Amino acid sequence: MRFVYPQGKRKALTFSYDDGQNFDERLAELLRSHGMKGTFHLNSGKLGLRHGNEVFVSKEEIAKVYAGHEVACHGVEHRNLPTITRQQVILEIQEDRKALEAITGQPVQGMSYAFGNYNEEVMDIARTLGIKYSRTVQETKNFFPPSDFLAWHPSCHHNSGLLELGDSFINIAGFYELPIMYVWGHSFEFGRSGDWSVIEAFVDKMAGKEDIWYATNMEIYTYIHAVRQQDFSADGKVMYNPTAYSVWVNTGRGTEEVKSLQSIQLV
Repeated sequence: MRFVYPQGKRKALTFSYDDGQNFDERLAELLRSHGMKGTFHLNSGKLGLRHGNEVFVSKEEIAKVYAGHEVACHGVEHRNLPTITRQQVILEIQEDRKALEAITGQPVQGMSYAFGNYNEEVMDIARTLGIKYSRTVQETKNFFPPSDFLAWHPSCHHNSGLLELGDSFINIAGFYELPIMYVWGHSFEFGRSGDWSVIEAFVDKMAGKEDIWYATNMEIYTYIHAVRQQDFSADGKVMYNPTAYSVWVNTGRGTEEVKSLQSIQLV
């Protein structure tokens, strides 16, 4: 028996982009037009501001710009969390959640660490404040799910061999279980230079694959968290799903959906 993604898809692809500058609009539409989803990490204290050539998406634009995608935290003011006080870290995370939830009308429980900086205390605070996952900037160049979602290391930055890694993902070896390709960056890296060729070529390459689940960061966290809560009989022949979410498995009979509170005979 092997776990697979919803509808029996073998792989998952997700994107994570920080800071909420106005170039997000083009990137979000590019992903949408190719049937893909991303997570956009925003600093609520900067919404609608202009600083020189930096223009941030306003709160009035969020619903339109990020339609079909996930909005997540990046800290109210993009502060370096390991260097400030515990109370300030709490305010950076909690107030960002509150502001973004007020705008979106949805729970906001994902995050990326400003500057990619974090430590055990920051992770503990984030967990206590209801954050389910947080992305770092430490590239893995592989596709394994994280052991701890509060230190979720991406596969690569979009300027770090993206197309070549995409080829590896398409042709991934069979031993990977629940593989994820996780791409991160900032949309202003495309917008300021005017060169969108890498990300456009990548989404063209990866679009329309029947074995890929195109998902937000939170959707992937939620699914894998459910997978990790599955119960098994002592002999491993029966699986029980105690969660509120369906989980899909490949058995000798093929791909099967195990619904919430359902048991399945595996062999």
